[in-house]
Amino acid sequence: MAEDSPKRRKANFNEAETEVLIEQVLKHEQLLFAAGPGRASAGQKRKVWELIRHKVNPVAACPRDVEDLKKRWRDLKRR
Repeated sequence: MAEDSPKRRKANFNEAETEVLIEQVLKHEQLLFAAGPGRASAGQKRKVWELIRHKVNPVAACPRDVEDLKKRWRDLKRR
């Protein structure tokens, strides 16, 4: 049997990807992170994250999925 190749990590986010991510998240911040009775449903948030993914991927070094973008946003907020 052939051995599975080791899982390779994705490339780091480049500056253009990070800029687009920040711009798009801030544009949709109210919808993504609002609390209280007027907040968006999980389905609406998922659609917004997909929209952001479609904006980031054209400038990305490698294809990003929504979880990659959410993790990058959390890391940026922590700094």
